[in-house]
Amino acid sequence: MLSRLNDTPCSGDPAEGPHGAGTTHGQAGATPDHGGVGLDAGERQIRERVAAFEELLGDPHEAGNPFGNAALLEADERGELSVEAERALAAFRLNDEFVPRELGGNLDRIDGLARVLRPLFRRDASLGLGYGVTSFLAAIAVWAAGDEAQRGRTADLLRGGGRLAIAYHELAHGNDFVRNEFSARPDGSGGYLLDGRKDVINNAGRAEGLVLFCLTAPPGQRGPRSHSVLLVDTAGLPEDAWRVTDRYRTVGVRGCQVAGFSFERCRVPADALVGRQGGGVETALRSFQITRSVVPGMVLGGADTALRTVVRFATSRELYRRSVLDIPHAQATVASAFTDLLVCDSICLAATRAVHLLPEQTSVYAAAVKYLVPKLLQDACYNLSIVLGANFYVRDGDYGVFQKHVRDLPMVSLGHAGSAACQATIIPQLPRLARRSWTQGTPAPEALFRTGGGLPALDTDRLVLAAEDDALVASLLAAADRLEGPREAGAELAPVRALVRALVAELTRVREECLALGPHDRTAMASPHAYALADRYTLLLAGSACVNVWLAQRQDGGDFLADPRWVVAALTRVCRHLGLPLPEEADEHSEWMLAEVLGRYHEGRSFDLYDTHLAGPLVDDEPAAARH
Repeated sequence: MLSRLNDTPCSGDPAEGPHGAGTTHGQAGATPDHGGVGLDAGERQIRERVAAFEELLGDPHEAGNPFGNAALLEADERGELSVEAERALAAFRLNDEFVPRELGGNLDRIDGLARVLRPLFRRDASLGLGYGVTSFLAAIAVWAAGDEAQRGRTADLLRGGGRLAIAYHELAHGNDFVRNEFSARPDGSGGYLLDGRKDVINNAGRAEGLVLFCLTAPPGQRGPRSHSVLLVDTAGLPEDAWRVTDRYRTVGVRGCQVAGFSFERCRVPADALVGRQGGGVETALRSFQITRSVVPGMVLGGADTALRTVVRFATSRELYRRSVLDIPHAQATVASAFTDLLVCDSICLAATRAVHLLPEQTSVYAAAVKYLVPKLLQDACYNLSIVLGANFYVRDGDYGVFQKHVRDLPMVSLGHAGSAACQATIIPQLPRLARRSWTQGTPAPEALFRTGGGLPALDTDRLVLAAEDDALVASLLAAADRLEGPREAGAELAPVRALVRALVAELTRVREECLALGPHDRTAMASPHAYALADRYTLLLAGSACVNVWLAQRQDGGDFLADPRWVVAALTRVCRHLGLPLPEEADEHSEWMLAEVLGRYHEGRSFDLYDTHLAGPLVDDEPAAARH
């Protein structure tokens, strides 16, 4: 069981890290209060850590900044991680973010982890994965199932600047890891002998610790209890019994050291076993619920930079003595991309907070967010690339960072589960949820949709392999009822009501089709129709998250997020992605959303729910045409 993470204040001020930084202009990382609700100690600490991290990352356009665009693009071309940047991350003690509070780290809230790591992914996904998140993906299995000694050793390793690598899947079997052949056989003295290969492993040659998914059942006995998880210290392995295989060269995240392992009767001690023998599948699936929930919220940072790069281009490049952003198509594309980022962040918010608030339902939400968010972000980046035109192919200078993020995004999104694997997790659960929950479920607590505020401790014992309820769908129905009631009867909310009605009607259609699925369509070998149902379902979850985030902020009396225009734009985008006929009241509010984009761009603020001030100087807002 994972340590009971809580909101107990850390000793010391997280903003005063080892790098000794304050903030560049007194605002980096600061988030608007949105009404002042829910600023508990944990929320303040998250904001302080984001602010300190932004200060460390500095101005992306500054020459000589190891986290600047020029330095990161040069490292990417070399296929390396910046040594200077990694040294700075170590001094900042970034690994503390992956270690539970009770073991000396900062980890207590999954939504907070996504927010703290987002700035690094805004700069470089290779550093985000290669220095940090890969270690978290491995460590979560130890936090969830390891004993006290294993947890202590892992915490000491990470807090000392070390790395972990995680090796679940095998090339021959993909996501069907129950068929994995890499074995750990009894050595006759209580330990294990490792045999086989693990390939395409990030940090394979750099990690001091390995988390390995191994076949431990006797030959011919495979099933849900046939595999186990082992935690291995590479320094203790006999040199002649294992080796790191050749590095793989990747299209994206080029700086990541992706290689593999080969073991031949390599002895490891009995205390390498994490949890009980035969518990590997359960440990993996519980761990995936946390990692799938949190990583998309980090990855969103790369799309933020892609949008910022296109706005920089469109406001500075001229055509016929007018800026590119004067072109209606460019305006609509920029506004739509911003809206899609808000849609993605809304479901990321719900998924990460559900790990604490609705752990029994997280299996479906984690798969949904891991499937949908990368898909929407990649589509948005493709549309933005059209605005860049030929500059999309530039690999250096002001616009080279756009191509890097577009190359990195699919690699980061794949992780331990691609789109099809996530859909295959969702599909078998749909008929049961449609029958038991969608018409009579209990809505999620409002805390699920708040951009701040405390959360209960994370308890991995409450994570289950299949959800029985679906509070996020119930919250969509509850929002529809609320919008039809006297409290929200204003004419200005008519577009919201119309769009929510359209989503509820789509939910009815999806439910009927889910209930009609045959036995074959409830497995990983389901028909394309079942996979399309999973896609539609995830978009309905996104719509529910958007409208409920807006309702929560409206109640708190916030500013931008309390305005109905953004949620009308967001729900219109969701309906477009669903291919639904749009109600007459639908409006993408392109001019208003574009004005918000430009305001955030010129003032150096993030394009997500948190509207965070970023490091670096403010942008000159003088239009290009006015300088002639």
